[in-house]
Amino acid sequence: MSLHPYDILIRPLLTERSSSGGEFRYPKYTFVVSISSNKIQVRRAIEAAFDVKVRNVRTLRVGGKRKRLRSRKLGRRANWKKAIVTLEEGQSINLI
Repeated sequence: MSLHPYDILIRPLLTERSSSGGEFRYPKYTFVVSISSNKIQVRRAIEAAFDVKVRNVRTLRVGGKRKRLRSRKLGRRANWKKAIVTLEEGQSINLI
């Protein structure tokens, strides 16, 4: 089953730490991706959505935190998956 690139890529993760990767020889960008996606699907989705050449993809699953609700009840945020994408030299993505 072929998924649309935006079914895999949920949103870019723009933090101070993750957005500093564009200054290096091989720029790095961080995305929140579907929890069921794999590295090959993420690579194809990035290449199709932004018309760039991907050098490397690293993924990691982030566990949801326990949070207190309005009263003494405890809730839990959802688990999610993060992908750190390294592009080829000279390539970039304009996320802003």
